[in-house]
Amino acid sequence: MAEVLSQQEIDQLLNKVKSGDEQVSNLTVEREALPFDFRLPNRISKNQLRTIRGIHENFCESFGTYLVAKLQTIVNVNVASVDQIYYSEYVLSVANPGCLYTFDIKNTDIKGILELNADLALSLVDRLLGGNGTGQKQTKIITPIEQKVLQVVVERIMQDLRKAWAANGNFDFKVERFESDIDFAQVTSQSESVLLISFEIFIGEQSYLMNLCFAAFAFDTVLSKLSSQKLSSVRPGKYNGTTAREILTSHLEQTYLPVTVEFGRGSISLKELIDLQIGDILKLATKISDDPLVKVDSRVLFEGRPGLVNKHKAIKVTKKVFTNNKA
Repeated sequence: MAEVLSQQEIDQLLNKVKSGDEQVSNLTVEREALPFDFRLPNRISKNQLRTIRGIHENFCESFGTYLVAKLQTIVNVNVASVDQIYYSEYVLSVANPGCLYTFDIKNTDIKGILELNADLALSLVDRLLGGNGTGQKQTKIITPIEQKVLQVVVERIMQDLRKAWAANGNFDFKVERFESDIDFAQVTSQSESVLLISFEIFIGEQSYLMNLCFAAFAFDTVLSKLSSQKLSSVRPGKYNGTTAREILTSHLEQTYLPVTVEFGRGSISLKELIDLQIGDILKLATKISDDPLVKVDSRVLFEGRPGLVNKHKAIKVTKKVFTNNKA
C-alpha cells in the first residue's frame, strides 16, 4: 500500500511547486541519447543469420566426411559462430604470417577469404603426407610445396560450399590465390562490414579454427532471397518438390546387386574329390525337371528356367521364393 502523506507534508509540496523549487526531474527520468552509427555492420537480420548458419552446418557435415576419409582418423567440424563485424576488426584478428586463400563467386561481386589456422594447415600437410599430425616446424610460413598439398583440401572446401549453397542458387566458388599477409588479401574497405563464419575442427584430440570472411555489401542480392522456410532442408534444386523417401528410393533403384543362378547341388567325400578324373560325372541332388534357384546378393529370391536371348545365356523367372535364409 502506498504511504499516506500528512496534511503538513502536502502543504510543503504545494509550496515548493508554487515557488518552483520542486524539480520536474523527480517525476520524469531523463534518458541518455545514444548516437546511432549508420555504418554499423548489422546488415543481415537474425533470421538470415540463422539460415546462413544452417547452410554452413550442411557444409560441415560434407566437409567433415571428406576429412575422415582423407585423413583416416576421427574428425568433427562444427560452426562456432556467425558474426557481423568491421573488416578492420577482422584484419586485426588475423595472424601474420597466415594461411589465407582469396576466392570469389563467378558472375557475382561476392568475394571472400578462407583462413586456415597455421597449426591446422601444417597438421593437414603432415597427415596428407603420411604423418600423424604432430610434426613440429620452427616457422609458421606455408611454403610453395605445402601450398600445393593444401590445394586439394581448399578445392574440396569450395566444392562443398557450392553444394551447401545450391538450394539458394547456382554459386560457383573459385579460388583466386594464396596469401600469407592479410594486407594483400583485401576484399573490401576497412570501414565496411563483413560476414565472418568461424568453424571449429576437431582432428583426433586436437582443436583448430577455420574462418570464412565474406564482404557483406555484395551479399545484398543473395540476402534478399534467403528464407528459412526455403532453406530449412538444403537439397539440390533438382530435388525440389520431392520427399526424402522418394530421393532415397530413386538412389536405391540405381544400386547394382550381384545375381547368381544355382543349377544344382551335391556332396562328395574328400577321397572322391582327390580321385576325380577328366570325364567323371558328379551326381547332383537336383532333378532335371527342377527349376534352378536365382540368388540376389547370396539370398534365394526366385526360381527360373534357363535359355538363350540374342545368343546370350539367360534365365526366365518363373516363381518368387523370398526365403529369409542365405543359401
